[in-house]
Amino acid sequence: MLAAQKALIQEEVQEGTGAVVGIEETRGGAQTGVRIWFDDLGRGRSPIVEMVPKGLKRFEVRLGFGPFSLETVGQMIGANEEERQLARALINSIGNAANVTIPGQSLADWEISGADFTIFAEQKGLEDRFGNDALVGTCRAVVTPMLAAMAELYGYDPVEEDLPDAETALEGAVLISTVRRRERNPRNRLLCIRLHGALCAICGFDPVSRYGDAGGILEVHHLQPLSDLDTPRHYDPATDLVPLCPNCHRAVHTRRPLPWSPDDLQKMLKTDG
Repeated sequence: MLAAQKALIQEEVQEGTGAVVGIEETRGGAQTGVRIWFDDLGRGRSPIVEMVPKGLKRFEVRLGFGPFSLETVGQMIGANEEERQLARALINSIGNAANVTIPGQSLADWEISGADFTIFAEQKGLEDRFGNDALVGTCRAVVTPMLAAMAELYGYDPVEEDLPDAETALEGAVLISTVRRRERNPRNRLLCIRLHGALCAICGFDPVSRYGDAGGILEVHHLQPLSDLDTPRHYDPATDLVPLCPNCHRAVHTRRPLPWSPDDLQKMLKTDG
């Protein structure tokens, strides 16, 4: 039954990873599953996620690597600490919805050491698991974070390095661009909303409740611009990012070079209210 919903699965994974993915049906016994990989790498060189129904109310999801993926694995091993941190946080977030194991490693500090690296997840208790809602839920909770973590380690970057406007000072361009890249990175958005919830951190607006399927409009805000740091430090997606509605996000950036804080804007809302 998953084969008939490949387009839905593909769309969900692409939105969360920021990468184009390939997808195909897999057959094993009485159950039919799907296999997903990064399309530009090809199935043989890519990380591959297999999603297979088991029993009556569960999915098993496994991430591994294709048979010709040594070069890809080598590039991922060379990821910087910030990319590793985001990748680990994405995998750890799966634990809220499914049982996750990485053979021989802990979830807190796992590393890819070779092409035999694997991650397993099992999601149980799914009623109507082939229904769109349950299927989208499994993709968002398990499949997408797995591939998003791999996309981060591999270095997929769908963000264009544009600047807010022509008035940006030249010496601040790199800093502002870096912050905007983080805010627009779809993997940051995925993790930010999983950690903080799908509500605006300033006004509390819930766009999904208001707009339904058209409600995926929350944006990610970086709380402390790099230009405000006294000393360099590792970026922590759990504490450095908050979800904001488009109105509040635009409002905090009306002050430059340092934007208003969420607390500042909340006080303005209370004053106006």
